[in-house]
Amino acid sequence: MDVIAALLLQGVQMFVALALAPLLLGFTRKVKARLLRRRGPPVLQPYRDLLKLIRKEAVLADNASWLFRSGPYLIFAATWVAAALVPTFATGLIFSWVGDLIAIIALIGSARFFLALVGMDIGTSFGGIGSSREMLFASLAEPAMIMIVFAVALVAGSTQLSFIAAYMQDHVSLRVSLGLALIALVIVAVAENARIPVDNPATHLELTMVHEAMVLEYSGRHLAMIELAAAVKLLLYVSLIACMFVPWGLAPAGSGPSAYALGAGAYLGKLLAGGFLLVLFETSIAKMRVFRVPQFLGAALMLGLLGTLLLFVSRSF
Repeated sequence: MDVIAALLLQGVQMFVALALAPLLLGFTRKVKARLLRRRGPPVLQPYRDLLKLIRKEAVLADNASWLFRSGPYLIFAATWVAAALVPTFATGLIFSWVGDLIAIIALIGSARFFLALVGMDIGTSFGGIGSSREMLFASLAEPAMIMIVFAVALVAGSTQLSFIAAYMQDHVSLRVSLGLALIALVIVAVAENARIPVDNPATHLELTMVHEAMVLEYSGRHLAMIELAAAVKLLLYVSLIACMFVPWGLAPAGSGPSAYALGAGAYLGKLLAGGFLLVLFETSIAKMRVFRVPQFLGAALMLGLLGTLLLFVSRSF
């Protein structure tokens, strides 16, 4: 019975990561519209859009290969597994030993790799431009993530997310290195999710779009998988920030139903707060030129490296 209960809890966490992703996306769109003094779409509109896309027929180009057809499902699967590994309302679940930061970075990189491949598969100019830009940004985002992992792992002594969350709960302290890592992670999250100032998810301007350029040829259920994967990726980064730097409220291993309910409520509050702060940042800054994005991500790389070096120096003395 204990094993069944543990598996059920792990399944609930996987379902939460999938079910709340469109809600977070709809919440950010609604808040952004309100801040711009517009009515905006309903919060549940992303769910309706996904259902509408699933019902539509998928139109494929004549030269589309098997990779173009299976790419959306591979991208969604890798993103969903990465999001499911991040502790949301509880730590110490049955598969928590798999929730390693290195594994999550590898899964995110795999999803990005498949997305770039399907962007070039049809051979359109927009897809090639989007894929090349995506790989350019990834060449700086991934080293920045590695530096962030090093900084957090040197503090907590592990790269396992459940252990990091438990350590941060028990050892509350202000560290400059963790502050630098947090800023670097926020920069990477903004860039990875194609948000302003790196990219505008609501635009289709050929000269500026990155993510949309790679998925222009998709429709129907394939586009639904791509859109759902993008929503899950946004929730993944918000959950990652909350787990590592704001872990309070997470139910420890072996807790009762009341602790799990409190953890679920705290997680929902963190998602809403993270979405609001993201929209507030987006509405207070303009989109930068594409050629300035490497400088933006380079700042994240330098902040992560500086945080790691500060920890090395403090330990040496």
